[in-house]
Amino acid sequence: MNPQRAKEITESPVMVNVTHNGERVYIQHVDENKETARVYPLGQPENEREVPVGSLNEHDTKLAEEEQQVDVGARH
Repeated sequence: MNPQRAKEITESPVMVNVTHNGERVYIQHVDENKETARVYPLGQPENEREVPVGSLNEHDTKLAEEEQQVDVGARH
C-alpha cells in the first residue's frame, strides 16, 4: 500500500479491510514523510505499533466476508 492510500483509509468513514502480516488492523495514523503507519489489531488498541506502509495490504471487503463464511462453514 502507498502512503496516500493509507491516509485516505484513515480519513474514510467506511471501515476498510486492511491487514499487516495476515492480521486485520486498524490504521490510527500515517506519517507520509517516514512512510510509516501506527496500527493496531482490531479490538486490541493497546497493541499499537508503527509499521512500514508498504507492509499493509488492502483487501476487498466483500471477498473477505465470503472467505470468513467459507472458513466458518469448514469448521462445522
